[in-house]
Amino acid sequence: MSQADMYVSLDIGSSSVKVLIGEMTDRSLHVIGVGNVKSEGIRKGAIVDIDATVQSIRKAVEQAERMIGMSIREVVLGIPANQVMLQQVKGVVAVNSENREITDDDLDRVMRSAEVMIPAERELINIIPQQFIVDDLDEIKDPRGMIGVRLEMDATLVTTSRTLLHNILRCVERAGLQIREIYLQPLAAGYFALSEDEKSHGTAYVDIGGGSTTVAVFGDGRLISAGVIPVGGDHVTKDLSIVLKTTTEQAEQIKHQYGHAYYDDASEDELFEVPVTGMETKDQYSQKYISEIIGVRLEELFEMVLDELYRMDIRDLPGGIVLTGGTAKLEGLPQLAREVLQTRVRTYVPEFIGVREPKFSSSVGLIRYARLEDEFFGHRGDSPFGEEMETAAPAPAKKKKEPREKDGQDKVVNRMKKIFDKFFD
Repeated sequence: MSQADMYVSLDIGSSSVKVLIGEMTDRSLHVIGVGNVKSEGIRKGAIVDIDATVQSIRKAVEQAERMIGMSIREVVLGIPANQVMLQQVKGVVAVNSENREITDDDLDRVMRSAEVMIPAERELINIIPQQFIVDDLDEIKDPRGMIGVRLEMDATLVTTSRTLLHNILRCVERAGLQIREIYLQPLAAGYFALSEDEKSHGTAYVDIGGGSTTVAVFGDGRLISAGVIPVGGDHVTKDLSIVLKTTTEQAEQIKHQYGHAYYDDASEDELFEVPVTGMETKDQYSQKYISEIIGVRLEELFEMVLDELYRMDIRDLPGGIVLTGGTAKLEGLPQLAREVLQTRVRTYVPEFIGVREPKFSSSVGLIRYARLEDEFFGHRGDSPFGEEMETAAPAPAKKKKEPREKDGQDKVVNRMKKIFDKFFD
C-alpha cells in the first residue's frame, strides 16, 4: 500500500465530526479507517465554541487512528457553504514559452490573473474554471500542450467569511493537524453525487445534515450557486422529544428505528413504547402517529428549499433534486420531497464498503476530489500519517508540539490562493 495514495478527510458538521481514511486506487476508494463522533461547539454549520470543537475533532481523529494504528498528520478539509459567495471572473495571459506551447506555468499565471480584489472581510476558497480559451478556440478543459499566443480562462471565484474560515482553521490547527487541501463541501461532494447529465441539465444537490441543510445547484457541468438553510434533522428530533415527552436521546433513537417521513405510507400497526421523561411509565405510539410529526417539519424544510432556490433565481431544475446527508436515510423522505418540490427526486448514497450511508457523502467526496486534482496535476502527495502508534494513548497527547497556529494559518491561506478546482471528465 503506497501512502502517497492515502487520503484523510475531515468533515466538521453541526451534528457530527467525521474523519475518513481511504486508499485511492484508480477511481476506487478503499476505506480503512472511520471516526464519527457527536460534535460540540458547532451550531448551524458555524463554530460557536473553539475548545469544544477542538475536542470533537480530536475524538474523531482518535477513533480513526485506532483503526489503522498510526497517527494522522494531514487532512483534506471541507468548508461549509455558510456565507459563501460565487463570482464570475476572467483571466487573460500571454503564453510565455518561445515555442508558444502552453505549460503548467501558464495555467498558474492565468489562474492568478483571474483573482480579483476580495473585500477584507472575505477569503478565497476555490477557483472553478468554466472553460479555457486559446486564441479563438473555446470550451477547452485542459489547454496544456496546445499551441497559442493568448490564454484565457472563464471561472467562478468562491469566497467565504474570513471569520468563519479562520475559526475553522484555528480549530484544526489546535487539534494538531496540518491541512493538505481545502474544498467547498458541496463542490466536492456534489461533483460525485450527481451524474454528468444532472450536472449539465440543472440539478439541486440537497444535503440534509443535523443542524442545517445545504442547497447547491449545478448546471452546465459546474457549481452555479450554494446556500445553507438553518434547519436539519436535529429539529425533527427536537419535535419528537417535545410531543412524545421523552429525552432527546430517546427521540433520536425512535426517529432512526421507527421514523417515516411520508404519512400515507406509514404503518398504523407498527407500535412501540416510549419512556416518559420524569415518570416510570411508558406511552405507546404507532409509526403513523410519529410520521405526522416528522412530516410536518420536513415539509417545512422542503418549502424552505424552494424559497432558497427562488432566492438563487433558479426557476427550473430539469435534473431534479438529489438528496443526501444523515437525514436522507429516513424512510419515505423521497416521496415527501417529490410531493412538496414537484420534481424528480432521488437519494445519493456512497457505494463504498464501510461508508454506505448518506451521512458520509461529504467525507467521501473530499477524498475523491483531492485525488482527481492530484491526477490532473501529476502530484504525488506526502503520507498523511505521522509516527506509528505504539500504545493506546490518546493521539492528541502526542501531537502537542510547539505553537504553530499563526504560521499554519498563513501557510494555509497562501496555499488556498493556488487551489485550482477544475471540472473533470
